[in-house]
Amino acid sequence: MTNKQDFIEIKGLIKRYPHAEANAVDHLDLTIAQGEIFGLLGPNGAGKTTTLSILCGLISATAGSVSIDGLSMKSHPDQVKQLIGVVPQEIALFDKLTARENLLYFGQMYGLTGKSLRNNVENYLRRFGLTDRKNHRIGNFSGGMKRRINLIAGILHQPKILFLDEPTVGIDVHSTNVILEFLREINQQGTTILYTSHHMNEAENLCSRIAVIDYGKLMAVGIPAELIRSHAGCENLEDLFLQLTGRKLRD
Repeated sequence: MTNKQDFIEIKGLIKRYPHAEANAVDHLDLTIAQGEIFGLLGPNGAGKTTTLSILCGLISATAGSVSIDGLSMKSHPDQVKQLIGVVPQEIALFDKLTARENLLYFGQMYGLTGKSLRNNVENYLRRFGLTDRKNHRIGNFSGGMKRRINLIAGILHQPKILFLDEPTVGIDVHSTNVILEFLREINQQGTTILYTSHHMNEAENLCSRIAVIDYGKLMAVGIPAELIRSHAGCENLEDLFLQLTGRKLRD
């Protein structure tokens, strides 16, 4: 076990994709405390999704190290993966299966079985207002409903840390509110959360700390309100973000 302040340690992290002209992640150093809601913010192509993918063990780093709860991702990948839940930006569900069938499938992938799994699925469906749609195919769901199921699939096994890549992108206000309330709830129960977002107001209100990255490099890290105060002319996180990353359009 690590100290609480060193739950996630990222040291000198580099990712260079084959034939790329520059590093996607460039000598990134970050420490995330246990129990934080930590926002990783940056423009398109800044390296957010690549960083999350390395932390989840989906891709390997070119150099540097990652440890979670004292375990090296390189040396103990299977043990680390047991600690984490992942909610990707792309909806990772089977359109031809029902909501309940999808969740039972993902629960079984995490090693959950029997009555415990079934009860867990029913409880989460009820918590997210989806009980009456549990036997409907996912392909017929709205974007907000798919996002809610996508989130449930990532937390069925009650991970110690939850990684979310743009969990509220493209959905209605009501679904966004339900998701953010739930994230606060599980965080209060002890789940550490690392998430990316383009919604600056959302991140400012949700996160205990944030890091802004651009071109794979760390631009700033700290408590949102303190970072805003420390940069002249900034009244909110959006102002800070634009000051650090510029106003040039990104693809």
